[in-house]
Order: sequence, then structure tokens, then C-alpha cells
Amino acid sequence: MTARIGVITFPGSLDDRDAQRAVRIAGGEPVALWHGSHDLEGVDAVILPGGFSYGDYLRAGAIAALAPIMTEVKDAAAKGVPVLGICNGFQMLVEAHLLPGGLIRNAHQQFIRRDQRLRVENASTAWTNAFDEHAEIVIPLKNADGGYIADDETLKRIEGEGQVAFRYLGVNPNGSLNDIAGVSNDRGNVVGLMPHPEHAVEPGFGPGTPAAMRSGVDGLAFFTSAIAAVVAQAA
Repeated sequence: MTARIGVITFPGSLDDRDAQRAVRIAGGEPVALWHGSHDLEGVDAVILPGGFSYGDYLRAGAIAALAPIMTEVKDAAAKGVPVLGICNGFQMLVEAHLLPGGLIRNAHQQFIRRDQRLRVENASTAWTNAFDEHAEIVIPLKNADGGYIADDETLKRIEGEGQVAFRYLGVNPNGSLNDIAGVSNDRGNVVGLMPHPEHAVEPGFGPGTPAAMRSGVDGLAFFTSAIAAVVAQAA
């Protein structure tokens, strides 16, 4: 089967087409979805892309979290459908309470863009199963509101239950608590992270890594993971 992965476009989305292309390169079928719709068109997985939805008014992701299609995203997530939030999409997921914690302005109060080292802390989610546990990867990061926060009880819980999916290595670029770069829900089908895997899916175009044959493609495994999860669910 060919996994159909929906990518939702919101007013102010920037990376929706990049996400669609990443899905295609990974071997899936990208399906363009619209924020104002109430129809996920039967997709097997959903991606909320990066950008500045609704101009980041109120809070980054806060208005998008109330978009009509988010009702369907919540229902799909509750049924186990894989959902990925990238950067602004991660902000939407915490605002929609599909993921724990919150995201605030970077500690240095500036927009940042860099190639970022990460460690995969949980390789058993729908979006990380193609990685080795504790693999170190390099993918682009670009945000102004990427500081991950959570109250002490939530932080202790997600650390103890393996819901920290990714951690920053070398440099904490935004002041995130415990160097957290991405988290999952307790079921593992919903994942959000601030860095952009869709910008690291082609050799020679993404950030370099010590493994020359993999240079620039560390983000591809996010999308192949989701495809594998969809195929496994259908079996």
C-alpha cells in the first residue's frame, strides 16, 4: 500500500510544500489539506507544518489550534492516527493539548537559524521507529518561539515515561528545559519538535553529518517511520 499523508496548510504556513515533497521522497503520497475544512480525506497520517500561522498573533500556534480542521485532527489522534507537528505545528499541538507542555519565546529573545544536533531519545514512536535509539542526527532549526516549558510534575512524568522524543546536543538553542527538542503523547502516535526534518531529506542539500553517505538526509527517517507505522497498522 502507499501511505497517504495529509499536510495541512494554514494562513501563514511556510513549509507545507516542503513537507509534501519530503513525504513524496520517502515513498508516500502527500495530500494537501486546508485549515478551514472538516475533512481529512481519509489520510493515514497528518503533518502540521512550520511557518507563522495567523501571524503568530496571541501566541504562536494558538489561533491555528482552533481552526476547523483541528477538530478532525484531535479525533484522528485519539484513534491512533500518526500526527507530526513541525515547529509552528508543534506549537499548535501543545496549544491544542495534544502534547504536554508549552513553547515560549527563545531565552535570548531572537530568531535563530542553525544546523542543530539532536539525540533521538525514543525510537519507538510512529515518527521515530526508523531511527536507532540514541542516534545523533543533524537537521535545520529556525524559530523565535522554541523554548520548551512544562511544570515540574509534567516534566518529571514525560521524562519518566519516555515521552521526550528528541534532545538538543552541543548547544541548547532556545533555553528549552532539559534540552528538550521534541516530545510525544503517551501513545506515541503524536510527535512534535522544533527542528525541521523536511529540510533534510536529500543528499547534499541538508546539513552534513559525520556519515558521508547519509549527509543531509537525517530528516528522511521521520517520514519513512510514519509510512512504516501506517503499513504495520494496516497489516
